[in-house]
Amino acid sequence: MPQLSQQIVDSETQYTFDLPVKVIQFGTGVLLRGLCDYLIDKANKQHIFNGRIVVVKSTAGSSDEFAAQDGLYTVCVRGVDNSGQTIDEATTVSSISRVASAQDNWRGILQIARNPHLEVIISNTTEVGIQYVEENIFQSPPQSFPGKLTAFLYERFRTYGGKKDKGVVVVPTELITDNGLKLRECVEKLSTFNELGKLFNKWLKYHVKFCNSLVDRIVPGKPDAATQAALEAKLGYEDSLLTVAEPYYLWAIEGDERVKKVLSFEQLFDNVIVDEDISYYRERKLRILNGSHSAAAPLGYLSGFDITFQCMNDPAMSKYYETVIYEEIVPTLPFEDQKEELKSFAGDILNRYRNPFIQQKLIGITLQQTSKMNARNVATIRRYYKQFGTVPKHFALGFAAYLLFMKAVKQENDKYFGQRGEEFYVINDEQAAYFYEKWEGVTDETVSTLVQQVLSDTKLWEIDLTKLAGFADAITGYLVEMMTNGVKATLEKAIL
Repeated sequence: MPQLSQQIVDSETQYTFDLPVKVIQFGTGVLLRGLCDYLIDKANKQHIFNGRIVVVKSTAGSSDEFAAQDGLYTVCVRGVDNSGQTIDEATTVSSISRVASAQDNWRGILQIARNPHLEVIISNTTEVGIQYVEENIFQSPPQSFPGKLTAFLYERFRTYGGKKDKGVVVVPTELITDNGLKLRECVEKLSTFNELGKLFNKWLKYHVKFCNSLVDRIVPGKPDAATQAALEAKLGYEDSLLTVAEPYYLWAIEGDERVKKVLSFEQLFDNVIVDEDISYYRERKLRILNGSHSAAAPLGYLSGFDITFQCMNDPAMSKYYETVIYEEIVPTLPFEDQKEELKSFAGDILNRYRNPFIQQKLIGITLQQTSKMNARNVATIRRYYKQFGTVPKHFALGFAAYLLFMKAVKQENDKYFGQRGEEFYVINDEQAAYFYEKWEGVTDETVSTLVQQVLSDTKLWEIDLTKLAGFADAITGYLVEMMTNGVKATLEKAIL
């Protein structure tokens, strides 16, 4: 450490090594390392929060990479700010004290529950991690994340006899709505199943705060070999945990004054928000960021692009993103008093899409495209009709591209493949088989029947989208043109 450049290793880094463990974190993923652990590190170095993290690795596999580097790793923040200036910053993060394996050292993890300094539990165990599994929490270890968390909390309760001041704040960051409430529900069910008693349940209710939270930062993680080598040459050392992240971040946490006090690092960062209601931030992200991604990804991919940055360098795709956001999404959001702030946020989103350092693959965005279109965009389309009484033509264009993207041309080993030019792509969607059947035998003359059948399927959309005047006709027109002249030509004709 003393040999490294002071531009990389802050003078406060050595100070942080002696801080007590105040956080236990379930998950070793890059989002946590590039956002939560990074922010806690920044706060520690300003003598705020003053606590380190023990990370629990739940999946099988070695944590030797962390041990070999004493838990240290580098976050390279790379992007372009609103003024067009390039941001290229590197920080050696020292907030992680150690990484412990749940499979190999569960008893050691339970010992952390007895730590008097512990205040916070953070998790990111993927979207499927917060699910109730009926199990004995006294296994070593319990299998599910809620099982592990219940065992951990019960150990703390037993150690301190349910003392009020030994309660903790639990902040799950899994990307599901009401993640805190759903995790609490799982823990309460496990408590009942394992007969942990009324006193434990009372302690859970009054002294353990489960907070809904929302995280937003693109953290691709470890870069490709060439970029890794270039960054390490610049840094002057090797780092097997090197993590790349975009400049933008948001961590919105639903909590009261007690939560604010415990999560004292929030006072340092404008985009770390503790509020009693974070629904505004959730809706804003869901509709503008996620919604525009899902509207544009099939269109961009079938136009021949592989990453979002390429789309933003193309006049037609760039204009598509801008118009669908500014003309069809932002005006429909039910926040009249925040319209200017929403436009500013939309500008930030477009700036993030233009980041040359972030390789955001369009094919990855199309994962479970059907459910995403429903969750992210159907409500926006309905709001648009209610407000303007006409077809949102950019959504219709994106929907047509989505239907074409879902056209499988072959099936192999239970996988369905679409075709772009000479190459095939896997359709990673639960509805792939459904669309394989729907597309069978469809011609230009019968494509309208396909559109009518899909849009009227209330199992997919919860409503009959053919009831929206002109929407099915617009989609059919775009789809026929795409099949005849190509997606890119259809896009350019519609947009430019």
